[in-house]
Amino acid sequence: MKKNIFLAVGLLFSMSTQAQIFDIIKSAVKDKTGVDLNAPVKNNGTATSTKTTTKASGSNNSSANLGNLTSTQISSGLKEALSMGVTDGVKKLAVTDGFFKNEAVKILMPEKLRKIDTTLRSIGMGSLADEGVKLLNRAAEDAVTEAAPIFTNAITSMTITDAKNILLGSNNAATSYLQGKTQTQLFNAFQPKVKASLGKVGADTLWKNLISKYNTFTGQAVTTDLNEYVTTETINGVFKMVADKESGIRNTPAMRTTSILQKVFGAQDGK
Repeated sequence: MKKNIFLAVGLLFSMSTQAQIFDIIKSAVKDKTGVDLNAPVKNNGTATSTKTTTKASGSNNSSANLGNLTSTQISSGLKEALSMGVTDGVKKLAVTDGFFKNEAVKILMPEKLRKIDTTLRSIGMGSLADEGVKLLNRAAEDAVTEAAPIFTNAITSMTITDAKNILLGSNNAATSYLQGKTQTQLFNAFQPKVKASLGKVGADTLWKNLISKYNTFTGQAVTTDLNEYVTTETINGVFKMVADKESGIRNTPAMRTTSILQKVFGAQDGK
């Protein structure tokens, strides 16, 4: 190692000018270390490296871009994104087949009662089982409009700190915030509405008939709280739709249909 150094020094001093020597030394240092000795010196006395530093995997570069956004803009952008998610989600669900023909949110036979489905089909009563599932979804479609004012209140009360944390969060950070703020309220508001809807579409009567036939045929005594089940599944369906909308706005520029969404979420993804 020392021998190589001495040879290098000898070669250097055999050159014609001292300027050439310094140029070669600077070039060698830059190649080996990435430090450019011609670069401006930092406050700590070290030269600036020309090598590119790779960000750690999964790091969020949003914070570097938020300086151009005011707190009001961030808050407005997040509130608008959530409002759009809620409005679109409720609108799509609160129509005939909004739940029933949407595989992402369709309410299936309660797990506890799926053996009823199998038994009914085995004795040629599959159409009755299908009707039972359809009416559960009809009840959800009828009840889901109750969500809108509860969501609106939660979105309106979002703080600036909430908004910043959500913007820099995961793909479903806004939905998770909304869920935490509204889950209990939604359940309490939905439950009586779902109960009325089950009666309105005739689901309660049909299911009593279904369970009665099953119990008679098998000698069992199966019961279930359809109201609680449909209420929970309805709420889950709403949040699924809101989460899909949020993810779309975060990751698909074409879905940012207003200037504030473009500005806020463009900053989030570095655009």
